[in-house]
Amino acid sequence: MRRRNLLRAVAIGAPLAVAGTVGVGVAAADTANFKVMVTEQVQNKVMVFDKNAAFSDANRYKSWSPGTGGWSNLSDCRIRDTAQFGAIGLAAASGGKVGIWNITDEKDQELNDVLWSATPGGNPHALERIPNVGAFVAASSDGFLTVYGPTAVSDPSTLAKVQTVSLPGAHGVVWDPNNSLLWACGNKVVQAYTVSGTYRNVRLKASSKKVALSGLGHDLQPDFSNKSKLLVSDSYGVYSIDKGTLAKTTLHTTTRIKAYVKMSTGEHFYVRGDNAGSRDWGSPTVVFSQSADRTRSGAEFYKARYYTTAYN
Repeated sequence: MRRRNLLRAVAIGAPLAVAGTVGVGVAAADTANFKVMVTEQVQNKVMVFDKNAAFSDANRYKSWSPGTGGWSNLSDCRIRDTAQFGAIGLAAASGGKVGIWNITDEKDQELNDVLWSATPGGNPHALERIPNVGAFVAASSDGFLTVYGPTAVSDPSTLAKVQTVSLPGAHGVVWDPNNSLLWACGNKVVQAYTVSGTYRNVRLKASSKKVALSGLGHDLQPDFSNKSKLLVSDSYGVYSIDKGTLAKTTLHTTTRIKAYVKMSTGEHFYVRGDNAGSRDWGSPTVVFSQSADRTRSGAEFYKARYYTTAYN
């Protein structure tokens, strides 16, 4: 059952950003006609589509297929910009792996495009990059964050685990460039962490900034319509969090939202677990508030992202 009527847009009124691109056709700013990046767990691929076209193989802009095993059930994807490689993809998989791959002009990429991978354990659900220090943080739903630090910022092959931080139910993690904080969501909480040190000395420390949730946090994303806000979904709805005051506002009360993105245009899109089939946490449909829904027959989408290198 779709609940478009229960997920009405909440207009913030932020101006439209100036369009731009970074790397290989990756958006650096919010535009009305944007590309959507999804994790699709049946074929086990990250796919990129124009949101105004059918999500068909013929219309794919890019794809990344890492295979199965530790890469099975892809649970997160995002794009970040680096000085050394340009745009890179970040992925986490419930099969056990997290990693990054080099986004080139190749249309269909595979495991041989991986620049680095690791096995943090505990059902990985998200991976984020901390800029300037070349560190990465994975969130595992069994209850912890894993920090990886390099010996050389430009060489991901030097990354190694340097810290494990307890966070029950850890599902989402996102870097906040405006406050230089790492935010993570877990069971009934959104927690901010300060970052200290460089290279292999990078460390997280829980800050006083913490917001209670009613249920298990599922997705944590920037609000592209307002840099002072974060968006988080939990078992019971979707919420906006003010990063300064920590005020939490309920945007929607629809349950089982696994991914939620809001653009500066006011349009939002989401994936809702349909509670059907062998992957009842997924759905064949990405729902858009101001555009046509996109359904891919036989697919199980879990995450949907704005195809951009921007943190916010």
